[in-house]
Amino acid sequence: MAVEGAVDFPTLDGSKARIGIIKTRWNKEDVSNLVDGCKKALKDSGVEDANVFETEVPGAFELPYAARLLALSGTVDAIVCVGVLVKGDTMHFEYISEAVSSGIMNVGLQTACPCVFGVLTCNTEEQVKKRSTGKHNHGKDWGLTAVEMALLRQEALGGTQKPSMGFGAPIEVGSSGKTSAGPKVGF
Repeated sequence: MAVEGAVDFPTLDGSKARIGIIKTRWNKEDVSNLVDGCKKALKDSGVEDANVFETEVPGAFELPYAARLLALSGTVDAIVCVGVLVKGDTMHFEYISEAVSSGIMNVGLQTACPCVFGVLTCNTEEQVKKRSTGKHNHGKDWGLTAVEMALLRQEALGGTQKPSMGFGAPIEVGSSGKTSAGPKVGF
């Protein structure tokens, strides 16, 4: 039986998916547990180790920028941004949570590379432990989400190629002056 509120995933073939993982060094132990869960889900979905790119940044605030650079490189089909934010006594938590969630979403929308929000935003360390270990490790769901979205992107864009910056397939002009559209782009 699934956990209440859990997402049911179809069987995913990630054998051709390229996934980026960007993790924070802040809350290193909990983040490592989440990344391990993510990598297990990727492996279980058939993503080859050679197709998993992993890097780290100092903290959660740096995740959107690093994700944008990776998305623009065209080397991955989806990105999982992994971090942990724990509410403290100041407004810092609210500012960082809002900036990071908006930033990660914007990267996905602006680059057509799905970016999974893998940042735990918890009130206590106990909540973090509950969500980063054992059978409730959220990293597993984030890995499956990345594969599903990578496959959706590949289907929508016609494979593992970089999307064009125009509104559709590139148009080639032959020596006779006639135009021919490239392959169909879309679903």
